[in-house]
Amino acid sequence: QRHPSLSLAVLEKEQEPAHHQSGHNSGVIHSGIYYTPGSLKAKLCVQGAALCYKYCDQKGIPYKQCGKLIVAVEQDEIPRLKALYERGLQNNVPGLKLIGAKEIQEKEPFCRGLMALDSPYTGIVDYKQVAQSYARDFQEAGGTILTDFEVTNMEMAKESSAENEDGLKYPVIVRNKK
Repeated sequence: QRHPSLSLAVLEKEQEPAHHQSGHNSGVIHSGIYYTPGSLKAKLCVQGAALCYKYCDQKGIPYKQCGKLIVAVEQDEIPRLKALYERGLQNNVPGLKLIGAKEIQEKEPFCRGLMALDSPYTGIVDYKQVAQSYARDFQEAGGTILTDFEVTNMEMAKESSAENEDGLKYPVIVRNKK
């Protein structure tokens, strides 16, 4: 959209998008608790979770914002739990709170612990559906997805018609025939 003169393609080794890792991962929508405060990972995780929920709502992709408990079962785990809580607060993770043993059992009847970090913003989604929806969006915007296309080498063209009006050059893809 920023460069309408470009023709873009996604090269997919498999016969369909999200056939490997994207379609088989745990599907967790992370809240941003674990990353170093102020880091790009922390910022992008928190923003990405919000954008993921919004995208799923817009596209009708089901998800469950089920939350997560990180439980301290030993006394020596409590300082680490509190440090995670502080880190999450610094990362602007929504809804974080520390809860005690009684609240743990109320939320998860078969779970026992001394203290827990309750992260209600954590969720799960079938990421294969998300990735396939991204693929449809890309194609509807004029992009091309080339499936069954394994890239085996890539090199920068010395002089090429692959230069656009901005003067940017693009790599030439060399593909081994199957």
